[in-house]
Amino acid sequence: MNKELIRQTAIKRLKKLANHPEKKAEKEAIILSLFFASKEWKEAQTIAIIKATDFEFDTSKIAEKAYQEGKKVVVPKSLSHRKLAFYEVDAASQYVLTKFGVEEPVSELLVEKTAIDLIVVPGLVFSKKGYRVGFGGGFYDRYLADYQGSTCAMVFSEQINNDWTVDNFDIPVQRIYTDSVKEVEGAE
Repeated sequence: MNKELIRQTAIKRLKKLANHPEKKAEKEAIILSLFFASKEWKEAQTIAIIKATDFEFDTSKIAEKAYQEGKKVVVPKSLSHRKLAFYEVDAASQYVLTKFGVEEPVSELLVEKTAIDLIVVPGLVFSKKGYRVGFGGGFYDRYLADYQGSTCAMVFSEQINNDWTVDNFDIPVQRIYTDSVKEVEGAE
């Protein structure tokens, strides 16, 4: 199956799930309980997340818990040449909506890649081994190419799909947190 078709199918599935807020919240609670109990969470002091759209995994609870625990939260801005840079945010930070429909922080507090302990990588579809199909810009694969910290993803069982070919530039996440434990073999 080609990646564009996979993207379209995944967005439909995620929007369908978003139309059932109780079910989505229940799945998010399962995933968050696994994540917050993890070694990755406990050891990380600086955590990178996106400001999620309505149909994506709601990252606001990750930010809230990070602030409560004194952790630093960073959110990306897209730059030219399909690059990302992460900026420190807090509960009062302001955001602007980009042409991609993503909210980016109004912040000048750039955080270097080497200072980020854990990146929660977004995506539309994930293989059982941690490879992902995103929105198609390649921003995260470029950023992760030389990233030395930990990576993970918050993945609804509806997003698990192995029916696509991994490209040589695809970078898998190290760990998937999902509401259906049987879905994941473990990222390599």
